[in-house]
Amino acid sequence: MSAAVEAERVTKRFGDTVAVNAMSFTVAEGELFGFIGPDGAGKTTLFRILATLLVPDDGAARVLGRDVVRELWTLRREVGYMPGRFSLYPDLSVDENVRFFASVFGTTMEAEREGIAPIYDQLAPFRDRRAAALSGGMKQKLALCCALVHRPRILFLDEPTTGVDAVSRRELWDLLGTLKATGLTIVVSTPYMDEADRCDRVALVQRGVLLAVDTPAAVTAAYDRPLLAVRAADRFAALAAARAYPHAQAVYPFGETLHVADARRDAAREPLARELAEFLRARGIADARVEATAPTIEDAFIARMTEEAAA
Repeated sequence: MSAAVEAERVTKRFGDTVAVNAMSFTVAEGELFGFIGPDGAGKTTLFRILATLLVPDDGAARVLGRDVVRELWTLRREVGYMPGRFSLYPDLSVDENVRFFASVFGTTMEAEREGIAPIYDQLAPFRDRRAAALSGGMKQKLALCCALVHRPRILFLDEPTTGVDAVSRRELWDLLGTLKATGLTIVVSTPYMDEADRCDRVALVQRGVLLAVDTPAAVTAAYDRPLLAVRAADRFAALAAARAYPHAQAVYPFGETLHVADARRDAAREPLARELAEFLRARGIADARVEATAPTIEDAFIARMTEEAAA
């Protein structure tokens, strides 16, 4: 399968800050590829480079076989880009926005109706409503519709689910699945670790550095140390006590529990759980309950991030 995106040591600096640090990766044609990382990881800067809106300081990138610097004008007609911040015209209606973006690329909404139907059909009841009056989820669907109206071969979506409710997040990912089924290559970024499983492959990103690139299952399977879940009524006190545990490699809140990564990679899980429970009870966490737990991609990300910081 040929590559839709090829990046080789792409680097971008802003003064003394290295926003993207020598990133190298490929995205296959037809793939749904996700960049997963917190704010400040460099995702937006990277997407702006791939969408021909920023020039890298070092390295090179090709999208659909075209250099993002030397062939930007040809490439822009083949790329759909949805920035993280809502960037449509708030005083125009839904239809007016879609028609405007279609006209920019020399087409019409009517000519492209079939291609945008999966998204536009959900917007149709609000076609005359001003964009500013739409809900957060509907604004994102409108932005996606405008990014698709010229039938791009690849779609870059920068944190499309940030700031929308859980139902809208699920609906948007369902739409991306529908679009992927048509053969469209989709590159998406998100700070939400639970969205990683929606992607064919993911890249974990932190402070401009790629920590890992693989399938979500492979990233999780690479987690190589015992992981324990702690429950206690006073989670703050339990957190402080667990961080004093001499074998704790990392301790962090995880949902309603605390996760403790044990530094002893080859040790059996159950004895470690009993040992940690006894340690916590000796430090006043009388109701501490500890059990071995399976790692998630969020645990894998934290482990990679901790290792990178220690390197």
